[in-house]
Amino acid sequence: MSFKNSKVAIIGVGNVGATTAYTLINQGLCEEIVLIDVNKEKAFGEALDMQHSIYFMNRNINVHAGDYEECKDADVVIITASVPMDPNANDRLSMLDGSKKVMKSIITSVMASGFNGIIVVISNPVDVMTYYAYKLSGLPKNQVIGTGTTLDTARLAVEISNLYDLDSKSVSAFVMGEHGDSEIVSWHSATIGGKNLEDVMKDNKERTRDETFEKLRKKTTAAGWEIFHRKGATTYGIAASVAAVVKSILFNENRILPVSVLLEGEYGINNVYLSVPTIINQIGAKEIVEIKLDSKEEDALKASADVVSSYYDALKD
Repeated sequence: MSFKNSKVAIIGVGNVGATTAYTLINQGLCEEIVLIDVNKEKAFGEALDMQHSIYFMNRNINVHAGDYEECKDADVVIITASVPMDPNANDRLSMLDGSKKVMKSIITSVMASGFNGIIVVISNPVDVMTYYAYKLSGLPKNQVIGTGTTLDTARLAVEISNLYDLDSKSVSAFVMGEHGDSEIVSWHSATIGGKNLEDVMKDNKERTRDETFEKLRKKTTAAGWEIFHRKGATTYGIAASVAAVVKSILFNENRILPVSVLLEGEYGINNVYLSVPTIINQIGAKEIVEIKLDSKEEDALKASADVVSSYYDALKD
């Protein structure tokens, strides 16, 4: 892989897939993007629209519609396809039955092409679907990654930064565990400008008001639903977060992001895909970073792992 010949395939060209492709184009992250969808006309139309936009971009990118055989020489395959979410749902895990059928078809087709790159899963329920993609693909664990709580972490940073009128990038805090209701925050390691977040909140009571760790966590968890129930899907945030993951892969950045990866003893958890801070580079998930959690956070992370793994039996045919 090199910057000069990097190729990304995006499977599923709905709102999330198309926005992800456009975000990659805007950032000039690769030389080629192939859009794959069961609706071939939709994929062709999206690709054509994006081709026209490249006239105004900083670099030329070859974007086109294609089929699964084009995955063979792709560096990264991004999977966004899943069943439509029930508008009355409030739980991503409710999508499991339909999504597993879609995922099985996709992974079978991708691997039949001879693909040996890195799979990045967006499809919900993302932690369970990433585990399923790992099992079906037969790829090493470092080559199958879920976007997990990357977006949740950004949402948390925005919530905290709004309290103190700061750039959200000044907040350092990780959301971990399931991308869902059981996710946790590593408050023990959270800082603003190097200062412990708990001290910041205590020293700025007028701005902190009645905000608490748990209220912030619940706002973070609910943020996706706030968007979904108003516009039908989250698009820009998830597209930007997957672009950050892809950039760290293609540019070998070694950036630490809270992605969904296979835990094999880390944090006392085994054989579960869960979001934890991970070094991402050209081989995918290079290394899991074990940050220090307090005892309550450790217990909550293990409980989140139990929630995710409880759905593994449902993946069996």
